Amino acid sequence: QVQLVESGGGLVQPGGSLTLSCAASGIPFSISRMGWDRQAPGKQRESVATVGSGGGTIYADSVKGRFTISRDNHKNAVYLQMNRLQPEDTAVYFCSAEKTFWPKFHYWGQGTQVTVSS
Repeated sequence: QVQLVESGGGLVQPGGSLTLSCAASGIPFSISRMGWDRQAPGKQRESVATVGSGGGTIYADSVKGRFTISRDNHKNAVYLQMNRLQPEDTAVYFCSAEKTFWPKFHYWGQGTQVTVSS
């Protein structure tokens, strides 16, 4: 059974920091591309950051220089360090796991709410 369990969301003031964590099970973690998506109210879900099995990272332009994604293959975990948070970062953040070669899959967790407000 695949499980992606996010934690670490909450309320933070503008300019503050949060670290999201995702614990994965039921997938071949070390060969999966892991990532974080987010969905703000009334907006489409967007990819925030991904980290490949080799450690290569990709970030959305809106978070470059502020967010850092990392993974720990020993713990089957992926993290998103978010600094200098802004109100427009308010969204539900989803952990994702993807394998792009056979057998392919793409899974998401249930999400964790991040609210940036004074």
